[in-house]
Amino acid sequence: MRPVSRFGPHRWPVSLAHGPVGLRPIRRRDARAWFEARGRNGGWTTPWDGTRPSDAAEDDFTFEQMVSRFNADARAGRSLPWLITWTEPGGRPVLAGQMTISGIVWGSARWGMAGYWVDRDLAGRGIAPTALALAADHMFGPMGLHRLEVAIRPENTKSLRVVEKLGFRFEGTRPAYMHVDGAWRDHLMFALHAEEVGPEGLIGRLPPPRTRATTGEDSS
Repeated sequence: MRPVSRFGPHRWPVSLAHGPVGLRPIRRRDARAWFEARGRNGGWTTPWDGTRPSDAAEDDFTFEQMVSRFNADARAGRSLPWLITWTEPGGRPVLAGQMTISGIVWGSARWGMAGYWVDRDLAGRGIAPTALALAADHMFGPMGLHRLEVAIRPENTKSLRVVEKLGFRFEGTRPAYMHVDGAWRDHLMFALHAEEVGPEGLIGRLPPPRTRATTGEDSS
């Protein structure tokens, strides 16, 4: 049985955009650009990337298997896995990062958790807050979900600024909450409920995305 949103059955694929920032599903043909971006940003994202404990039994999987799993989970309403794109004036969209709403629960809970990263070469243009606002507005609007959480390591000051810009509420610290960068790490928890967002959406809380970098953004 498909999850039911306030506008009927949940649908996937979904693409969203605001100015030069876009969210779209990940495709198999994105493999080359995705691996290039991840390789180029290894030192930038590794301190915040989820890792597997040494006793984890999960097998590694290929990019194609990852995309298939993402799309299956998205169609089932368990996650929203997007690539973030950025388009310069007169240019073509380029891969700018990744935005995933994972762990979506329906029924009486209706919540999910956001995680994201942005290419360091494109940081400082308002991409991460815009992408998170787009994802949240889709969750709270067409999907009819109630709660969005973001877990951020205390050291990730750039990502902390992202949730601050969007008005997420700090809810406390969760010790050893997630395995990140090779160890169980404490995380600060932020959340937002649908009724805390006005008719202008989270997008309405942001200035237009910038076309030239001024300050850095990071991943969560």
